Amino acid sequence: MSFTDKVVIVTGASSGIGAETAVKFSSLGAKVILNGRNSEKLKEVLNRCVNPVFTVVGDVTDEKFAASLIKATIEKYGRLDVLVNNAGVLEPGSIETTSLEQYDRVFNTNVRSLYHLTMLAVPELIKTKGNIVNVSSVTGTRSFPNALAYCMSKSAVDQLTKCVALEVAAKGVRVNSVNPGVITTGLHKKSGMDEKAYAEFLEKSRTTHALGRAGEATEVADAIVFLASDNASFITGENLHVDGGRHAMCPR
Repeated sequence: MSFTDKVVIVTGASSGIGAETAVKFSSLGAKVILNGRNSEKLKEVLNRCVNPVFTVVGDVTDEKFAASLIKATIEKYGRLDVLVNNAGVLEPGSIETTSLEQYDRVFNTNVRSLYHLTMLAVPELIKTKGNIVNVSSVTGTRSFPNALAYCMSKSAVDQLTKCVALEVAAKGVRVNSVNPGVITTGLHKKSGMDEKAYAEFLEKSRTTHALGRAGEATEVADAIVFLASDNASFITGENLHVDGGRHAMCPR
């Protein structure tokens, strides 16, 4: 796979899946635009990249910033070939405990910002016959308790992926998603788990994933890069599980 002279935006690139994806694209020759809210962590990712990298610090839920991210990319490189919608948040809670404020925070980041960035990026991607990869979750296709807003948001991402794929296919643009299982990115600790609970959660992943373990961010990054590459030229509207078989399992 080669992305020489291709321009790639990766949102949520300061850590986890986004960081590994940016590094992978860079190693394959892409010009990568790193987006995230933490400037120091973005610098750390930038230092791991081998090709020209441009960092744009800001929150993609801010409409003016989202527009400026696309504008800055075109002004810098004159084109856009791949948009990786990776920015996302996880907040635990059930129908009894999830407030509307929490619901709005999750949907604003996980759905609304993706919708908006996709809307802004599509005209540029049509010009380059580029593509979009959304980072969804196994929770988009399977139901889990106590993560209600998050599960709902990822189901919305899966429909966004499929619907937009059909809408822009005739114009040469592909749209796919990856649907990870439990990945050791620290996302769950950010959502409120302490070290003990997180360790127990990862141990439980040995039984909830068919392959007997949680995944690594690099494994998801590899799938993202594949879907964005010419090797996936006949794939669109796909929700690709990168979850160690979790989506195929059921209690026995």
